[in-house]
Amino acid sequence: MVRSNDEVAALLAEYADLISITGGEAYRARVYEKAARAIGGHHADVATLDLKGLQEIPGVGRSIAEKVTEYFRSGSVQAVEELRAKIPAGVRRLTAVPTLGPKKAHVLYEQLGISSVDELADAVHAERLRDLKGFGPRTEERILHGIELLRSAGDRVLLDVATELAEDLVARLSEVTGCLRCAYAGSLRRVRETIGDIDVLAAARTSAPLMRAFTGLPYVTEVVAHGTTKTSVRTDRGLAVDLRVVPPDSWGAALQYFTGSKAHNIRIRELAVRQGLKLSEYGLFDVESGARIVSETEEEVYARLGLPWIPPTLREDRGEIEAGTAGDLPDLVQESDLRGDLHTHTDLTDGLAPLESMVAAAAERGYAYYAVTDHAPDLSMQRMTDERMLAQREQVRKLDGERGGRGRRAGMRLLHGTELNIGPDGEVDWPPEFLAGFDLCVASVHSHFGQSRAEMTRRIVRACENPYVNVIGHPTARVIGRRPGIDADLDEVFAACARTGTALEINAHPNRLDLRDEDILRARRHGVRFAVDSDAHSVLHLAHIRYGVGTAQRGWLTKDDVINTWPEARLRRFLRKGRTERTRRGTGVPP
Repeated sequence: MVRSNDEVAALLAEYADLISITGGEAYRARVYEKAARAIGGHHADVATLDLKGLQEIPGVGRSIAEKVTEYFRSGSVQAVEELRAKIPAGVRRLTAVPTLGPKKAHVLYEQLGISSVDELADAVHAERLRDLKGFGPRTEERILHGIELLRSAGDRVLLDVATELAEDLVARLSEVTGCLRCAYAGSLRRVRETIGDIDVLAAARTSAPLMRAFTGLPYVTEVVAHGTTKTSVRTDRGLAVDLRVVPPDSWGAALQYFTGSKAHNIRIRELAVRQGLKLSEYGLFDVESGARIVSETEEEVYARLGLPWIPPTLREDRGEIEAGTAGDLPDLVQESDLRGDLHTHTDLTDGLAPLESMVAAAAERGYAYYAVTDHAPDLSMQRMTDERMLAQREQVRKLDGERGGRGRRAGMRLLHGTELNIGPDGEVDWPPEFLAGFDLCVASVHSHFGQSRAEMTRRIVRACENPYVNVIGHPTARVIGRRPGIDADLDEVFAACARTGTALEINAHPNRLDLRDEDILRARRHGVRFAVDSDAHSVLHLAHIRYGVGTAQRGWLTKDDVINTWPEARLRRFLRKGRTERTRRGTGVPP
């Protein structure tokens, strides 16, 4: 079921877009954007809060709180409806295209009468946009790429949306009398970055009670097909869900079969055929006699075929079968291996929670160390200054000392860092003498996404060569379904990271998951180290780290590849080494 917080966050984000489209104040739009993020990340259900409770959420003032209560009282907000009425539906449809902002969408509608994505694609191909102010060949290129992103996304949703729904489904169905086992399978179990539909598998001797419970769930909006072994529904998240019920003694074979991928399963079935066997969702059978050999667990299915159990995140036919045959499967990094989080934000910049709350939540996760990395001054909307950052450093050191006073070996150490902006020429926000005071620096691209391939490559390589940059944050700057990754020679970037001792981030936020698994595989071959970080902007976001770990697994990473699985002493040596060795090589920057 859609969370009330998510409903309200989507409404406020839409209102911010409507303000921009109608020429409203940019500051006012940003206020609603921040409030949308705050409500989406708030721990309590906003439907249960009164006006005063709503105003206690950071970034939510009285006017916004009143709109929220109006929404829950009447099902709509008059101010939003008024702006919706001013804007043609076609313009709002165009704003769904990644890279196309609301103002440009309005221009296209007003001047060319474009009111659909198909019309926009036709206009670009006919070069009709080039005569408009602010449009040109590069803009057309980006719009076409945005249309491709939109069309390829289809009905797919982000990983966290699908995971939340699937885990609730499994929990509810597991309580049904007669359900012996229940799990989700498919691309979600393989931790793909977007999910088209959810496959749920259950084991029971009779399927009827499970099918009744499934179709009666509160978020089921349509029963597409109803049967004894498979039932399909649609949910209010827009996701299709298939429930398959198998006999208990077929569980392992069915879980392997329905987890996929298709390419992996084809290879596994080929192995079976070469051994005179046949593999289906019901078991592994001898072809001649028809006798079932194994079926109860995945482990025994793989073992009978001469393989170790292959983790679901590797099942993409990217060498996992050959590695399994040779005994070379990696011991994949696990969430429990992480000793800390190296990229997080507070309400000093664009985060939603104060420093103390973020630190306390990180400590509850059992971390050995935790880095606070608020934005630096080149992102002007964050209003960062030297004085504000130094005041935060003093606060971090004080909190670190207090935790150390209770027994430093058992406590969580705090690192004071920053997320620097990589400028168009590869420069970063602060001079070397200021950067020297940070425990670590994450550097990320936040603007000028349209640079040429050569310019973008040179820009990131130069940031890697800065002796104070320890991690390149969300390296391709993509936002899934909304913004494509930058155009850079990634192999040159990966080589620079390996040469300079700069880690690459696997940003765990579900709308980034950046680096992608394919890029991780390439970077790993260069000898790069990685940091799996949450990029948390609220307490709830800290839990996103699980999606980064899944992505790291899909990239075949072990815990030795990931710097924030290391003990603090080893991590600090890595962070210092990046400065001293590169300085000795003649960067001209003092240590």
